[in-house]
Amino acid sequence: MDKSIKAFKYITPFILYVLSLLAFQGEGLICYTPLLYTFFAIPFLELFIKASTANLDEVEESLAKQNKLYDFILYAAVIMQYYSLWIFLNSLQAPALSTATIVGRVISMGLLCGSFGINVAHELGHRVNKMEQTFSKMLLLTSLYMHFFIEHNKGHHKHVATASDPSTAKYNQSVYVFWPQTLIGTYLSAWKIAKEELEKKGKSWFSINNEMLLFQLIQVAFVLGIYLFFGLIVTLCFLIAALLGVLLLESVNYIEHYGLTRNETENHQFERVQPHHSWNSNHIIGRLMLFELSRHSDHHYLASRKYQILRSFDNAPQMPTGYPGMILLSLVPPLWFKVMNNQMKKYNLK
Repeated sequence: MDKSIKAFKYITPFILYVLSLLAFQGEGLICYTPLLYTFFAIPFLELFIKASTANLDEVEESLAKQNKLYDFILYAAVIMQYYSLWIFLNSLQAPALSTATIVGRVISMGLLCGSFGINVAHELGHRVNKMEQTFSKMLLLTSLYMHFFIEHNKGHHKHVATASDPSTAKYNQSVYVFWPQTLIGTYLSAWKIAKEELEKKGKSWFSINNEMLLFQLIQVAFVLGIYLFFGLIVTLCFLIAALLGVLLLESVNYIEHYGLTRNETENHQFERVQPHHSWNSNHIIGRLMLFELSRHSDHHYLASRKYQILRSFDNAPQMPTGYPGMILLSLVPPLWFKVMNNQMKKYNLK
């Protein structure tokens, strides 16, 4: 019974779903409650709640790994994401909506696209089960970011903390310069990976075997469907929400590997990814909200480890606060450089 109770702590991320559904049904200030919850309430609370470096022991880890409830919570997120998207699209057809209400609803959907549409897809995308991989692609579709499935698994994890990885931010690079680097770079990288895989099999890139090509067709059909059912204005609102979700995800990438590099070996390869090649945060609320994504060192050290058993490492560099607070900090580059460059010196990373 106790092991199931522990799993229920990961229901707390669904608070954002509830607030977003309220935003889609209400007007005015209530439409901004998801934004205020994510980037005001959580960062504020994390200033006073001590981070926890505790890890599961071997027995607890074995039980958590076998407990299917952790997986069912992620599956529920797939259903909730599509339900929320449907409610969002319909809500924009209400008559006489104020601009403030529309903006609030779009921002709320954007938060869902980033935190669930891509983040949960990220977790499921590392699974070997075909059903879970399909769920991952379905979630990425809601953010029109399906190429992430290819590039993240076969590009980012291979090249992280090197100049070859567009998702690794350079030292003294602002998030605003990083965004175009990663948006363009990861898209082109996904095409390159798909093309090279087909060439190894002796197949043409222009075929049904090209998953990257299929992703583009699926996304175009998805947007076209929204346009036919809901019209141009609603479609534009969806596109903006999807972009906000993508920028949220890429802001997370920015803070996770900022300034970190791997050493090159004698044969022009790179050392194996180690815990000190990712920034971590053990702040509880932020960890739960993003299904332990902030324990990022262990994720890169062994990508197959499920979110509920990710560990904290003593030698992993730590952020001064949780992900929501760090994302806010990244939006003000002078403050970001002051804080994070000092953190790099603290951990002898620069």
